[in-house]
Amino acid sequence: MYPIAAPPFPGELRVALVHDWLTGMRGGEKVLEILAGLFPEAPIYTLFHFPGSVSPAIESHTIHTSFLQKAPRIRENYRRYLPLFPAAIEEFDLTAYDLIVSSSHCVAKGVIPSPDGWHVCYCHTPMRYAWDQEHVYFPNRSGLKARARGLVLSGLRSWDVASAPRVNLYVANSSFVARRVRTYYGRDAELIHPPVDTEFFTPGTSKTPGDSGYCLMVSALAPYKRVDMAIAACDRAGMELRVVGDGPEMERLRDLASPKTRLLGSVGREHLRDLYRGARLFLQPGVEDFGIASVEALACGTPVVAVAKGGILDVVEDGRHGHLYPDWGGTSDLAEAIDKAARIGFNLLDLRSRAESFASARFTHRIQALLRSRFHSDRRVALS
Repeated sequence: MYPIAAPPFPGELRVALVHDWLTGMRGGEKVLEILAGLFPEAPIYTLFHFPGSVSPAIESHTIHTSFLQKAPRIRENYRRYLPLFPAAIEEFDLTAYDLIVSSSHCVAKGVIPSPDGWHVCYCHTPMRYAWDQEHVYFPNRSGLKARARGLVLSGLRSWDVASAPRVNLYVANSSFVARRVRTYYGRDAELIHPPVDTEFFTPGTSKTPGDSGYCLMVSALAPYKRVDMAIAACDRAGMELRVVGDGPEMERLRDLASPKTRLLGSVGREHLRDLYRGARLFLQPGVEDFGIASVEALACGTPVVAVAKGGILDVVEDGRHGHLYPDWGGTSDLAEAIDKAARIGFNLLDLRSRAESFASARFTHRIQALLRSRFHSDRRVALS
């Protein structure tokens, strides 16, 4: 649970929160949880919500869903409804609100505000599968189905660019995402790293970095996470790999798993903390927009091995908090990086200190200060 701070504006301000969907507690939902605490009376608008899947702090708010909430088999197949997401997010009537705060990794930033409203978007990323990671998500490029998908994604990109001006202020969760916002939307973004619960994620009583025999990944099982590479690299390095997370890649990864691989699925927070504490190394072979799990690992005293690209460059200093290998590297490069990092004597205080720079209290302070400083000044300019 993240600390709740005082609201940054008077209670009479009409505020709405917007989030893509509510199906589980991942990094985006942890940001939403703090935003919900800042605006305890604000309703949340989202494409669809699976009750019980997010924290009580979020579910205590009034939650408005789109027509997709009643779509057939939405729980099992919500990704297949992607072509309808823009229309669904635009159906919300937000003209009554003075301030709209969206938490967006897909279409939430595309809501339509009042001309007199002010919209700030905390951008976790412009949608990866429509932009630079389309080929990672969809490697099969031949056939009628692939051509149809290409047309859908082309239309989605056009909508994404066209809806970008509906946001008055972009806030990016990493330098990497700020560059993506500039590239795809032509907009500058403020940088505020996402919150990490460093009060919960702490080293064990006898933690020494690198004091056990397994590597750990905490990840959605999606193609761009490159869990398959971690399986092969750990097998080559002779290290056990434990993977926390679920997703569409589960069956394929089970087929690839060696005797040294343990696919654990979803686990509770206490179990997750124990896994972080016990791991020798935390692995992040995929390019992440930020990588909250890597910071949680550091907070528990576990060094990080990651590809040297993306949001991890805001987190890990090579040789001090872990080891970064070239972004063009393959399985052998990751195996070599694991072997090298396992032989480095990392300083627990350095790892912990780095994690604490991303503490949730720091996020709360910075987002409050930004909203206070920019809301009134930007709105005066817009209304003049």
